[in-house]
Amino acid sequence: MLKQRIITALVLLAVLLPAMFYPSIEPFVLVTVLLLGAAGWEWARLNGQGPVPAQAAGVGLGLLLMACWWMGVLDQSWPVLWRVVALAWLSLALVMLRRGVSGWQAWPVAWRLWGGLFLLACAWLALAQARMMGLGFLLSVLTLVWMADIAAYAGGKAFGRRKLAPTLSPGKSWEGAVSGMLGVFLLGAGWLWIDAGRAPQDASLFTRLWSFGPGVAAIGVILLGAMSVVGDLLESLVKRGAGMKDSSQLLPGHGGVLDRVDALLPVLPLAMLLATF
Repeated sequence: MLKQRIITALVLLAVLLPAMFYPSIEPFVLVTVLLLGAAGWEWARLNGQGPVPAQAAGVGLGLLLMACWWMGVLDQSWPVLWRVVALAWLSLALVMLRRGVSGWQAWPVAWRLWGGLFLLACAWLALAQARMMGLGFLLSVLTLVWMADIAAYAGGKAFGRRKLAPTLSPGKSWEGAVSGMLGVFLLGAGWLWIDAGRAPQDASLFTRLWSFGPGVAAIGVILLGAMSVVGDLLESLVKRGAGMKDSSQLLPGHGGVLDRVDALLPVLPLAMLLATF
């Protein structure tokens, strides 16, 4: 199992890193369209769609994203959209985590299906525009989510006592969540130090937040760190409702695309909102 996970991770890195670091954004945008199209297929399956409708949802989402790219959507600013998406994610966090699996299943399937596909499309737009803002900005958003996850895992293993959401993700603890937040603050300090010697146009998310003042930066970092946990928990809620352990087996040893990007989905549009406010 470990060997399979390592091989899959190496293959993904071999594809993603060259696309991410390529001088123009075209390879990265194309790769992310494919990934989000696969996530759309997984989302449809998680919401009770059969093989053909699920495949249609994935292909349709991918084609929609390609059409948006071709029509110049990436070159436009979307402040109102980021506010709407941020409100949607915050509402989901407050309502669905409280209502649980039964509350999620009580929603009409069409709402769940199309709402999720809409949020996936918005996450892709935020991801692509984050790359357009600069490699440093994109990497700072990605590393924020990774650090929150890694530090939470390490802190939970070492100090975890009180369960954060025992019915959704028994492995998560409040101590782990606090550890994850501390890790994100340490990461932010590192990015501020790195940015001190970099071109301002490629400033990280942390430096952009810091420009609004330390208090605003702290609130922004806490919000983003918390929403990365929310993204993970909400996907766990959906998978439990569907009776699935993983969103798919597209990534051997890792599950599906949604299993890898769940924490990023709410963080990306929120990061764009905060950075372009």
